[in-house]
Amino acid sequence: MRWFAARCPVASEEQQWIEDSLDWLVGEFGAKVLRRSVVLPTPEFFPDTYAGTEADVRRVIGSLCRRTGVDPDRLEIEFFDDGLDAELLSSLPSLAGSWSGAAGHYQPRGDRAVISINSAETGDLTSLVATVAHELGHVLLLGEQRIAPERRDSEPLTDLLTVFFGYGVFSANAAFEFSSHGSGWRARRTGYLTEPMFGYALAAYAWLRGESDPAWARHLDTNPRTYFKKGLRYLRQRG
Repeated sequence: MRWFAARCPVASEEQQWIEDSLDWLVGEFGAKVLRRSVVLPTPEFFPDTYAGTEADVRRVIGSLCRRTGVDPDRLEIEFFDDGLDAELLSSLPSLAGSWSGAAGHYQPRGDRAVISINSAETGDLTSLVATVAHELGHVLLLGEQRIAPERRDSEPLTDLLTVFFGYGVFSANAAFEFSSHGSGWRARRTGYLTEPMFGYALAAYAWLRGESDPAWARHLDTNPRTYFKKGLRYLRQRG
């Protein structure tokens, strides 16, 4: 008898969706992509100092394009400002709560793909990589007509694709950010998967890769790493 049975960190329907969707991604893009090295916030993957300049942003986008196989000549990169002043909001006690804005947008324009990035994302490498990986996922899924535009789970599936292509550490760490400013605090969520879903998705991803204790998981923030460990324990026990 197992007195302390491991529990899956997500609901059964979320678990099934993650596992089925990862299987679909393997079938769609191949096991070779699954076995690629996981991208980490280290000099091995990002050797140049990142200062958030437009040149830095475009260099990062070029790196992600090469890894995902998206032709950068097909892209038009635009920047936008959501009009929210985070410092102003956090300084007002009555407004010092949770807020979020769109991190990025994708839209086709003729035979090109337009990726618009919130200027607020460019100051942080983690947020930028998570945003760009997601938008390039739209290019792969929608732009290459692998899924229909009206598919209800297209956004969560695009988040999961970032895990499959090796950007899961960035996506999971960017999923929820908390910071305090003076008399208030700010909680910000990006992406469409919750932290538990990212954690279990990364666990299932590692399991498919035959990894029982991957070194890359040490780069996860506390919450997603906790859910990741719970997910791996569950998968080991389930076999």
